[in-house]
Formats: sequence, structure tokens, C-alpha cells
Amino acid sequence: MKNILIIGATGQIGSELTMRLRNEYPGGNVVAGYIKGAEPKGALLESGPAHEVDITNAAQIAEAVEKYNVDTIYNLAALLSAVAEAKPQLAWKIGVGGLYNTLEVAREKNCAVFTPSSIGSFGHNTPADKTPQDTIQRPDTIYGVTKVTGEMLSDYYARRFGVDTRSVRFPGLISYTTPPGGGTTDYAVDIYYAAVKGETFKCPLKPGSFMDMMYMPDALRAAIEIMEADPAKLVHRNSFNIASMSFDPEIIYAKIREHIPEFKMEYELDPLRQKICDSWPNSLDDTCAREEWGWRPEYDLESMTVDMITHLREKFGITAPEVAHAMA
Repeated sequence: MKNILIIGATGQIGSELTMRLRNEYPGGNVVAGYIKGAEPKGALLESGPAHEVDITNAAQIAEAVEKYNVDTIYNLAALLSAVAEAKPQLAWKIGVGGLYNTLEVAREKNCAVFTPSSIGSFGHNTPADKTPQDTIQRPDTIYGVTKVTGEMLSDYYARRFGVDTRSVRFPGLISYTTPPGGGTTDYAVDIYYAAVKGETFKCPLKPGSFMDMMYMPDALRAAIEIMEADPAKLVHRNSFNIASMSFDPEIIYAKIREHIPEFKMEYELDPLRQKICDSWPNSLDDTCAREEWGWRPEYDLESMTVDMITHLREKFGITAPEVAHAMA
């Protein structure tokens, strides 16, 4: 039975992954690592152990690993793309320096390590459509630079020291549970919030801005499945393309209007996010993930939209119009 430490457990992905892992394993086996000022609350705190773990402090990582007999580390500490551009030094300190600390502890304590990469690891010179698993990676952002460096460093520790490192390149992640955190793809979360609340959505990206996206339940499942995969079947490690859906603002807007016809969207472009978006792929080829560890997405744009709208209405206590009509 695995003993798991999640570094960044109160973040955008970590808060949901922690709860998902506690459903897969005994809650006491999954430790929520947090930093001061971002302590776990509610179910995240009550469902299992928590320990202060600042990824820039190797001693804290080692302390948590020893205390809870950890054998698997999920390293989710990072600044998201737009935030990282505003704080490049901190992005490097967390994304690369923090990963180095984690890998060193893993080497010494014999732990497996999952560190997510991203579509941000690609750049303008990468083939934009059906981006191959193995291709040029020359990102234009510090976020992307840290992700490419992380992929290479993780592969090095696997080859040189035998550390069991694994990773996936996450597309933009869409969730009703945690609010957006400053990522370029977060408009695809904001748009659902605006639609459900009856607000006009101000879209920061222009029409035709295609990016790969994924519903959070699929992303969480991928993070777990890659760590459960038979290592003998893995040709790649860091990092696998995974894909689910690709759309631009016009397509997601039209899909939401199928369910909320009165919804309105206007364009209010954000030059920084547009520049970042333009450097990322339109879509990924995830053949290697499918062949090497059986990756398959479960959600498409339609099923995700229905689920997002349903859960956000529940979250905000908003009654669906068709339900209200039926009750009248």
C-alpha cells in the first residue's frame, strides 16, 4: 500500500488530487503538504494528515517523508503561466529549485516522483497541430522553461540514480471546484462561472485561439494512472502528451449557449495571455500515452459542459430555468 505526500496540496490541482487519492487509498496514507498561509481547511484537513512542506526547503520535504514513511511524492508546486511571467525568479526557484530538492530527497529515501509538465513546455517552433510526443521544445515563457527543465531533470534522475520519475503534460484544466489561479487557459473556467451567474463574459483571447483542454476528473485520473502503470511498458517517462479536447473561445461559447441561450460574451483581449497562447500547441498527439499505459479520456466538450453547469448551479444555489419552469 502506497504512502503518498502531495506537495502543493491546497493548490488548484492539489486540493482535488488529494481528495481523489484519499478515495483510492486509506485517507491516512495521503499526506497534504502545504505552505504557511495556505493551510488545508474543511474536508481537506479533516480527511487525512497534513504537514507543512515548503518545496524550497529540502529539510521539510525529508521530514515529511520520514515521518509518514512516504514512498510516492506528487510534486504540484508551481506558479501558473501568467503569474510566472510577473515573477520569473520565484517561478524558477519553485519550479526548478523545488524539483531539485524533491528529487534529492527521493534519491536518498527511495521515493517515486510525479511532477506535472504542461503544453507550456512547447513554443513557436513546435508543430502546432497534433504536436508529437517527441519534438522541439523551445518555450517562450519562464513557465515553459521551468517545465522543460523539469522534464529533463526528472529523466536525468531516472537514468543516473534510478529514481522512478513520471509525468504528464497537462493541457488547460477546467474545474468547478477550485477557482482559476492565473493560468492562460483559465478563461475556459471563467466562462462557465460567468454563464451560470448570468454575467457577460469578457474573453481575454481572440477568436481562433485554439488550445488543448481537459476536464479535471480526467486529469486527476491520468495523474494516478501514470503512477500505477507497469514501468516495464514505459518507453517515455517525462513527459507524456495527454489530450481530451481542443477548442477556441467561439466553440466553447457556442456550446455553453446550447444550454444557456441568453449567455453573452465580449472580447477584451489580454496581450500577455494572447502572446502566451499563440506560442502553445493547438492540439496534442497522445498516442504514446495510449499505447504505453492505456490512457483514455472520459469527457468531451459536451459532457464537460453539462457537468460544469450542473455543479456550478449547485455551488451558487442557482435554479436551472427549465427546472423553475417545470415547477411553475
